[in-house]
Amino acid sequence: MTPQLILSSAWFAIIAWLIARAIGQRHALGRLKVASPPGAAAVPPVAVIVPARNESANIGPCIESLLAQELPPDRLRILVVDDASTDATPQIVARLAARDPRLRLLSAPPLPPGWTGKAHACAIGARAAHDADWLCFIDADMRARPSLIASAVQRARADSIELLSLAPRQRLESFAERLLLPCGLYLLAFSQDLSRIQAPDSGEVVATGQFMLLARETYEQAGGWASVRDQICEDLEFARLLKARGKRVLMLDGSELLETRMYTGWGTLWPGIAKNLSIMLGGAPRTLASAAIAFVLAWAAVLLPLWDLAGCLRGTPGAYVALAPALAGSAAAFGLHLAGAVHFRIPLYYGLLFPVGYSVGAMLALDSVRWRLVRRVHWKGRVYPS
Repeated sequence: MTPQLILSSAWFAIIAWLIARAIGQRHALGRLKVASPPGAAAVPPVAVIVPARNESANIGPCIESLLAQELPPDRLRILVVDDASTDATPQIVARLAARDPRLRLLSAPPLPPGWTGKAHACAIGARAAHDADWLCFIDADMRARPSLIASAVQRARADSIELLSLAPRQRLESFAERLLLPCGLYLLAFSQDLSRIQAPDSGEVVATGQFMLLARETYEQAGGWASVRDQICEDLEFARLLKARGKRVLMLDGSELLETRMYTGWGTLWPGIAKNLSIMLGGAPRTLASAAIAFVLAWAAVLLPLWDLAGCLRGTPGAYVALAPALAGSAAAFGLHLAGAVHFRIPLYYGLLFPVGYSVGAMLALDSVRWRLVRRVHWKGRVYPS
């Protein structure tokens, strides 16, 4: 067996395994389905808390979608905690609050030492929602379908989920988002085993602070956001804390009911991902290894068939045989990313650019590790110790 055939066969086997894993991951994340509107007596009081810092482009549509929730008016409160915004965020919320008594604007006091901004804002909101049985923390860039909160509360109560987190549908509009985010989500799918992580006896956890729902009693027993006040990935650490205490933590696919556009281009995407990436991937060594493997495999999809083709033109023994698995593996890799472009509703040619996407992602991973090494994270005008 020639070196070319060994390498091409190994390439095909790796791609087949990765695609099978990605397909399995898709089914490992349960889906939150739309529930019928509950009767007034069946709905506990829910407080939706939205931390907001310079979110003037997002906060209006977010709040309007929350005010449209299919819940009795006396069972829903929306608290927007303005975290020292320097744009029109508080003015937009104040105008909406003047028209609807369910909405209240809170101003976070100066950030205390040892706290991150989001954890502090969420803690302020939770403290103000003292009469709510359930607390829902949701980011300002979310857009909710009218049945979101009712469906989430019903699912959490029915299945005894003590912390329910939802993964929203990603809306990608800029070149940066379309190039990088599908590759990043594929990398997470390849590197995580969701079925194992979400098992009750697993020491690991998966969660997103974009949407987190839990009972007030559970929140207070865990010590609230104060228990993770200095963490950059406060959402992940809070979920990990709850799971370590024996609570049931579950993330579901909420794409039917929740949509987001997390970033608007390189200026927000790069720092937004860099601050969390090395934590999400399990630390600096695993982050560097994941980035290197993704870079090599992505470019192998282009270069390996060309190498075998060049061998065929030179008359290298076995090159024609090696070309078949190389082409099959590369076709599968391109097909997977074209399917991703269809899923994210972006132009198909982005599915052909994935080697560039993983290359940029590798540079972003290096930057994320650098932030950890210098022990400083920059986010929304603040600098946090890492």
